[in-house]
Amino acid sequence: MVYDRRARHADCVIGEDGDLALDFTPATPMTITIGSDRRARDDDPLPQGVDFFSLARGGYGLRRGALADAYDSQGRRCGCRLWLLDRERQDDPDPDLTRRRAIAYLEEAFEWVRDETGEPARVEAQWTRPGVLAFTIGIGEARLTIARTVGGA
Repeated sequence: MVYDRRARHADCVIGEDGDLALDFTPATPMTITIGSDRRARDDDPLPQGVDFFSLARGGYGLRRGALADAYDSQGRRCGCRLWLLDRERQDDPDPDLTRRRAIAYLEEAFEWVRDETGEPARVEAQWTRPGVLAFTIGIGEARLTIARTVGGA
């Protein structure tokens, strides 16, 4: 996949040989990690509210989870639990709690980096404006920065 900054989306690229072009940088696995919802733990409080799709599945999908989990013979989970912050607020009683939880979820999601490189991913997060949390993940020289709306202001 290649990310087009101007169009703000990623897409598959076909090489001159007619096969999918491979990206050997950390950008693709970083994007997949952030973009996949990791399954919530049994003790995770779920965001309040029920959407149509969860209700239609009889609640099976309430804890979400990445499809790739089914293919890992060692039972490892992929993706990130950032979705659990969907209804959190920046102004909770502890104003830094949501930001710290985001960092913990990101560090968990990027544990694979230590397994692959021997070094942990660098994770930072900060509120850029009310209700918007920006986070940066660094792997070697590569950096990915994303801002996301979290709950309300």
